[in-house]
Amino acid sequence: MNISRRTLLSTLCQLAVLSALRISVAKAADSTDFPFTLGVASGDPWSDGFVLWTRLAPQPLEKGSGLDDALYSVTWEVASDENFQVIVRTGVVDAHPDLGHSVHVELNDLLPSRRYWYRFWHGSFVSTVGTVRTAPETMAEVNTLRIGVAGCQNYEHGFYTAYRYLSQEKDLDAIFHYGDYIYEGPEGKVARFVNRDGERVIIPTVRPHLGPEPTTIDAYRLRYAQYKKDEDLQAAHAAAAFLITYDDHEVDNNWAGDHDQDGTAPDQFLTRRYAAMQAWYENMPVRQEQMAKDGIVQLYRRLDYGRLLRIHLLDTRQYRDDQICDKSGDKNCRSQSELSKGSILGRRQHAWLADGLEDSYHWNLIAQQVVVSPFNPQESDSEQIAGSMDAWSGYPQSRQHLVKAIQDKNLSNVVISTGDVHQNIVLQLPARDDELDKNPVAAEFVCTSISSLGDGQDLKTKGPDFNKVLSRSPHMLYANGHRGYQVFSITANEWRTDIMKVDKISDRSGKLSVLQSFTVENGVPSIHRS
Repeated sequence: MNISRRTLLSTLCQLAVLSALRISVAKAADSTDFPFTLGVASGDPWSDGFVLWTRLAPQPLEKGSGLDDALYSVTWEVASDENFQVIVRTGVVDAHPDLGHSVHVELNDLLPSRRYWYRFWHGSFVSTVGTVRTAPETMAEVNTLRIGVAGCQNYEHGFYTAYRYLSQEKDLDAIFHYGDYIYEGPEGKVARFVNRDGERVIIPTVRPHLGPEPTTIDAYRLRYAQYKKDEDLQAAHAAAAFLITYDDHEVDNNWAGDHDQDGTAPDQFLTRRYAAMQAWYENMPVRQEQMAKDGIVQLYRRLDYGRLLRIHLLDTRQYRDDQICDKSGDKNCRSQSELSKGSILGRRQHAWLADGLEDSYHWNLIAQQVVVSPFNPQESDSEQIAGSMDAWSGYPQSRQHLVKAIQDKNLSNVVISTGDVHQNIVLQLPARDDELDKNPVAAEFVCTSISSLGDGQDLKTKGPDFNKVLSRSPHMLYANGHRGYQVFSITANEWRTDIMKVDKISDRSGKLSVLQSFTVENGVPSIHRS
């Protein structure tokens, strides 16, 4: 066989590259530093598979995480038992430096409604073990599902005790994370809020951020590494598949489309947004479809759990118009006169959501980031609820489009899961903003934070007296400002939401209790206290 000189040189070059990579792999494998310091995770289960994630980081708080700018081989294993006596799938994948040496494995051809265990190997090192359950078959009848809800985990404001308890919940099928996985504030940023007595309170820094506010890929990688080193967060990831979205702090507070709150030129802000989205993908158990392409992340997507539940994961940041100004004199926002205009989802996502809402499923869960239901019009400008213009109240036309989509299909099985405001709020989404006590079309459960705003209290206020807001809002059944998470227990006939409270996060001694429970009967979108 004749081999051309060009082919020979090309082959020698490839062999040289492969040899160099093997040397890098051997070097890492011989290291005494454990490479799986950021844990393992799974996400987005389908009926025949899921995503597995890890990231090599022997020195996670150093640039490059202590690794050379090279490929490293990682072996993954999936077993049908926790002792790995029956390994059903295994393979080798490269951890690429351009992806922060993260690994995303997308599996299929597995059995539906089945629990599996997984782990990773690199050299002689083995990761911790995670467990994940596949979704049921398409339109299969399912007796029950249990889904946890969590988010808003400001590292500086407290420990992740709530995640420790969430990881111990029995038979979780998944955990919906509504966003604010990291916070972008610089080290030492002082946080304040107004308590229910009108007193200004400074939230103590329990454990400080490292470094300045991130704007580059390396800085965002460092911030994620600091968060993901937390053992309680790692335990939650290892316990169940995460259904991940993002909100604003993964990039910058209150960002909207190609605008930030500081008036940065859009092209400059988009450069930062791209770096943030790249780091988000590198650190989340999501599919390759969610990798940033040309600066855009395909975040909104659907997950089905047989006939029992269809989940619509939304993106309320990337396609929204710039926010309405909270008050006169605010800069870098749209005028109050434009309140009736503007979209929070964008035309294409609105149409996608409306098209996918179905009565062939027992329940439709709209899993998203910011409060959908309106608040009662305030008695004065000084009582404007902080952040309401950042939520769907700043985009009332979008809310009416959602209500119309529900009504057009005559649906009475819609539940909305929300976060963002660091408190639990239970609401009934009304058909009309001016008739809050009539014709609810959906139930909305707003989940409190894991740590943001510290230990919490019965009612968090920030500007107005929230007790007055409750008294003027007949569609608002409950509000509480303690830390914790929620658990949805779902059957064909009933949706139950348990609000779980952790009484302290300023140290690790916090105790868990059930704060309150609510139910929704299938076919009747009103909420009942259990």
